[in-house]
Amino acid sequence: MVCRTISAIIGQNVEVQFQVQAVRKDLLKHTANPMPDGGVSLKTRQPAVKSAFLNPKYTFDSFIVGDCNRLPYTAAMELAGNPGVAFNPLFIYGGTATGKTHLLHAIGHTLKATDLFTLYMSAEQFTNDFIAAIRSKKAEEFRNKFTNINVLLLDDIQFLSGKTQTQECIFHILNDFLDDNRQVVITSDRPPRDIDSFNIRLRSRLEGGLVADIYPPDHKTRLVILELKAHQLKSNFDPSILNFMATYFHRNVRELEGALIRLATYTRLNNANMDLNAAKQVLADLLSLSKQSEARYTPSTIVNAVADYFAVPPEDITGRKRDLKTSRVRHIAMYLIRQQNHSNLTEIGQILGCRDHSTVIHGCEKIAAEIGVNSQLSKAIEDIRNIMKSSKAS
Repeated sequence: MVCRTISAIIGQNVEVQFQVQAVRKDLLKHTANPMPDGGVSLKTRQPAVKSAFLNPKYTFDSFIVGDCNRLPYTAAMELAGNPGVAFNPLFIYGGTATGKTHLLHAIGHTLKATDLFTLYMSAEQFTNDFIAAIRSKKAEEFRNKFTNINVLLLDDIQFLSGKTQTQECIFHILNDFLDDNRQVVITSDRPPRDIDSFNIRLRSRLEGGLVADIYPPDHKTRLVILELKAHQLKSNFDPSILNFMATYFHRNVRELEGALIRLATYTRLNNANMDLNAAKQVLADLLSLSKQSEARYTPSTIVNAVADYFAVPPEDITGRKRDLKTSRVRHIAMYLIRQQNHSNLTEIGQILGCRDHSTVIHGCEKIAAEIGVNSQLSKAIEDIRNIMKSSKAS
């Protein structure tokens, strides 16, 4: 009975072992609460979060902090130490493999050391369990299973888009949590206002706390990630190789780590030293896939985005003006056209005022070399990418 009850709550099969020990006085207030299905509340047992349901690698200590994620990281740290007081709900949104789930698991790991009862689950699992409850005519019992949870960690809520009944259920559950000052942390790949077919009341609830975005790491943060992962893999690479990977694998952490693991495995299996040219050859197919899947923009779109960001007329970038500011902005445009549009050097030269390919090479290499040491330049390029991405989405 206990196994079945707990499995129904957390959505996974579990094995229960009982151990008799002295009763702590501070736990006497947690009396056994009968559940509608004949079981007992989790309030009388250990916290709902078990290490088996949390990735041991996803802790606050292993989370690399940068400008791209500082706000959600700080908020997650604060609420993990004092849940239900501020940032409730905390809504973290961002693209794939940017660290949203990492932060949820990190909160769960921190709360394991407390007497608070925490539940981590994906929105997909929530939906599946809710549908099963409806089919068995136990929808109200399903909702009641959340009454003794202190902290709810819900991953990928965009999965509820278009699921009217499930949204209604989660809305009432969220109301219960927030009314009781119980903490809710939710992640999504987009902000509440951009989730299609979402209940207006639910959207309002989600926007009632702190909405924090987390975007792909900038160049400096990518370098730190690579250095840490290389150390963990017991691999040592020349800084030029790490800088190369940080430049060309910039969409998310997952592809960045995948490239590093490829190089580390190759050097270990072949007992070979790795230089930049060899690294490019080993990563050639990954670079090709990255370019194919990367968003493409017309050169004029990129030039206009760069011009708007730096408040420089587009005709100055494509013209003959050669003052220091215009030349620098032109170099950034060259770099982004090369990366985002994958035009060849001759095409870029023609687009930017009939300049020869050696001028384009110089401009691209200048920006690529500086981006690793100039955080302002790195942030500017990431901002321009995000502006173009937002414009294309709208």
